[in-house]
Amino acid sequence: MSALDRPRPGSAALPIGARSATVLGLASLAGLMMLCWPLLLDVPESARVDPPFIFLALLPLVIVVVLVEFSEGGMDARVLAILGVLSAVNAILRGLGAGTAGIELVFFLLILAGRVFGPGFGFVLGCTSLFASALMTGGVGPWLPFQMLVSAWIGMGAGFLPRRLTGRAEVAALVVYGILTSYAFGILMNLSSWPFTLGIAVPGHEGTLSYVAGAPVLENLHRFGVYTLLTSTGSWDTGRAITTAVALVVLGPAILTTLRRASRRSVIRRVG
Repeated sequence: MSALDRPRPGSAALPIGARSATVLGLASLAGLMMLCWPLLLDVPESARVDPPFIFLALLPLVIVVVLVEFSEGGMDARVLAILGVLSAVNAILRGLGAGTAGIELVFFLLILAGRVFGPGFGFVLGCTSLFASALMTGGVGPWLPFQMLVSAWIGMGAGFLPRRLTGRAEVAALVVYGILTSYAFGILMNLSSWPFTLGIAVPGHEGTLSYVAGAPVLENLHRFGVYTLLTSTGSWDTGRAITTAVALVVLGPAILTTLRRASRRSVIRRVG
């Protein structure tokens, strides 16, 4: 293994400064509130719950602010070129799987890139990958900003994993992270649409699994938990977790080596 290929413990290819970290934190907090707003508000009983159109309009703006911050703060032409290539590859991979039967090929490369290039790069790649794939597959809709944001969190989280892990321990940590985030993606995407899904009834289960305005938070959380278990956890989310884990085990070591070589040949300025 050459010097370019060896992982450098304790370092990220694109570290983030205080200003960028603040922007990233505020954007994540805003996105989390946009996902969880039905559980945070005191909605009157039997009140009509409409989609948060203002939030849907603001979320792309929040993402754009983050992209601009990182493009101005620390991504030079070479890093932006790598970002473009990885975004295109991820968009193509997502089109091949398209989530059929839970087969999802987009997350393993996102996790590996976030691991090598750091949390800021992972966040941006999550946004650009999902946006590019949506344009290619015609998947543009009100769900897209949420898909972009949750994918950005997955890429960002990979950059925060312990830097000193190497070899098999590193791959094992990435596999565990990939499985957990595969289920988390399904849960958060369900949360973005569940409040507007009406009339969900399950034979043998008393009451409805739909969001009930004005009900206690724990009751709505229970309904949402059952809804998620029955609709995605045992099927789509499990398929996504298996696909991601297998791809990380089989392709992870080789791709990590390639990305690390590319990162060390790039001229990267410190963000902030």
